Amino acid sequence: MDVLEELELASEQVFDGSLLSVWRDRVRLPDGTEGRREYIRHPGAVVVVALLGDGGILFERQFRYPLRRAFIELPAGKIDSGEDILDCARRELREETGYEAAEWRYVGVMHPCIGYSDERIEIFLAKGLSYLGHQRDEGEFLELLTLTREEVEGAIHAGEITDGKSIVALYRCLPLIGV
Repeated sequence: MDVLEELELASEQVFDGSLLSVWRDRVRLPDGTEGRREYIRHPGAVVVVALLGDGGILFERQFRYPLRRAFIELPAGKIDSGEDILDCARRELREETGYEAAEWRYVGVMHPCIGYSDERIEIFLAKGLSYLGHQRDEGEFLELLTLTREEVEGAIHAGEITDGKSIVALYRCLPLIGV
């Protein structure tokens, strides 16, 4: 047992939504006292760094309601129950951008909100893109952008790209992309 581990004593679901659920647990802390933990359970997601033949990287500009503004982010989406993560990445890239990729590489996983969620985001690099036309979900609205590596890095440092999953995925993939 890890000396920092907290042991679940009781668990209660306090909200069950279509995307996520909220739980409240009673835990035994490392010093033997009890504490409470509230957290979100999330089914997981994928994010795709999609590289065009000219070196451009596909991004989306999409309105995100919780923050009431549009964000520039990489193609991404929720993993459906029982869905393979690569199948999810392929599906999300096609639905949102209209592209399919000939080459896929799994890069790793990130945990975006470890203080209050169990969400994991699986990172993929996609190359050899061909455009077939998007198949967006009903109610999904976005604009596609193609940015160079330099434009992306500049936008990150200027605070124009602040989406954590996109920043992490990009920097995890940069060594694999080259200059």
